[in-house]
Amino acid sequence: MDLMVHLDGTPEDEVRLGHVAAVIATVGAGKVARLTGLFTNALPEFATVMPIEAGAAAVSVVADIEDQVRREGDVIEQKLRERLGRFGVPHEVRRLDARPAALARLAARQARWADLFIATCPYRGDGDQDWGDLIEAVLMESGRGILLAPPGATAPDRFERILIGWRDCRQATRAVAEALPLIAEARETTIVYAFAREDGETDRSAEDLAAHLSRHAGRVEVRPVKLDAGDATAALLDESERVGANLIVMGGYGQSRWLEWFMGGTTRDVITRTDRALLLAH
Repeated sequence: MDLMVHLDGTPEDEVRLGHVAAVIATVGAGKVARLTGLFTNALPEFATVMPIEAGAAAVSVVADIEDQVRREGDVIEQKLRERLGRFGVPHEVRRLDARPAALARLAARQARWADLFIATCPYRGDGDQDWGDLIEAVLMESGRGILLAPPGATAPDRFERILIGWRDCRQATRAVAEALPLIAEARETTIVYAFAREDGETDRSAEDLAAHLSRHAGRVEVRPVKLDAGDATAALLDESERVGANLIVMGGYGQSRWLEWFMGGTTRDVITRTDRALLLAH
């Protein structure tokens, strides 16, 4: 398994690396081919440092600030190399020095060469940079799954109980496929799907998914949950709490329809409210 983790030199790096450790503990260090730390060293935007009308003087000031950011990046990069070395698996640090507007695109391209990208849940207003644009770019453009850790969260020792927010669509299927190395090693996997009809009609696709996963994993359970006019995100998070899941797997940003629990706006809602790790794919 080839892992990539987003790093930016902030205290949040330890949260992300804690979740890297949980992934490695789950699949086994012997199955990790390489761990890549993607260090995004954001260079200052010209307009935020000096008004454009300042002219040539502003260019000189920006160049000095840029040099300082790069020098600080050198120190951070060395510390990150030492930190990754503690995992005992092949590792490297890839560094991106670029303006914030370009970092999202560059990160998405780098993520294509990993099996799983690990980052922090954005959109919570924590800190100066929540990397929302970068997370969305990786999710939508890399073709890879992304595991998001809640800011400041303590990572589990390993991912033993997994909850799948299921809908019979491509995005959810891809999320399950991306999570399969973890599902295969979990003690228990719960598939949750929503229904709105009074008779609680069984979703055959959920049963088929359970049969498929049982050929790869241990215990697999299917749980239909009635969705009235309630909060779909709350229903999902309540179920994850009930089963003691420490990882939620779901499709990200599908087409918006009334019963698309885990798609569209719900994706962002879950990202902002979850208190446990979240694995998404598009």
